[in-house]
Amino acid sequence: MFPAETLELAGKTVSTLTGRGLMLVTAESCTGGLIAGALTCVPGSSAAVYGGFVTYANLAKQTMIDVPAALIEKFGAVSGPVARTMAEGALTKSNADIAIAVTGIAGPGGGSPQKPVGLVHIGCAMKGKTYHIEKRFGDIGRENIRLATVKSALEMVLEVLADQL
Repeated sequence: MFPAETLELAGKTVSTLTGRGLMLVTAESCTGGLIAGALTCVPGSSAAVYGGFVTYANLAKQTMIDVPAALIEKFGAVSGPVARTMAEGALTKSNADIAIAVTGIAGPGGGSPQKPVGLVHIGCAMKGKTYHIEKRFGDIGRENIRLATVKSALEMVLEVLADQL
C-alpha cells in the first residue's frame, strides 16, 4: 500500500520516537488517517503512536481538536494557521509529546488559483513550539498527493525531533 521509502521513513520515525520515549499523535484532513496507517505498519509502533484524529470536515476540526471556526473562516481550512492549530489542538487533546497535522487539497477538484490542487499545509507541535511548512505538489493525482503528504509529514517529524537534540 505504501511505497518502500515511506515505510522506511515510518520505521525511522517510530525508532526515533521510541528511543526518546516519546508518543506521537496525528491530526489528519486530506490524508484521512494515512499517516497513522503508515506508522502502524511498523512492528512495535504502539510504543510510539498515541493515536490520531481524522478531522476531514471543518466541524470535526472544530469539535475534536478545537480549531476555532473564525480561524477557518478567516484563512480557510487549507492554511498554515489551521495546520498549526490542528497540531496544537491534537497535542492538547491527547497525552502525546508531539503532534503532526495535515490539511490540503488532494483533488481532483476543489482547487483555485490561490489554493491549487496539490497545496498542503503541515503543522507539527511539541509543548511550547509549533512548526509549519507549505507544500505544493501540483496536480499529480489524488492518491499521489496524499502519499506525498504522508512522506513529507514523516520527514517533518524527524526534522523537528532532530532540532530538539
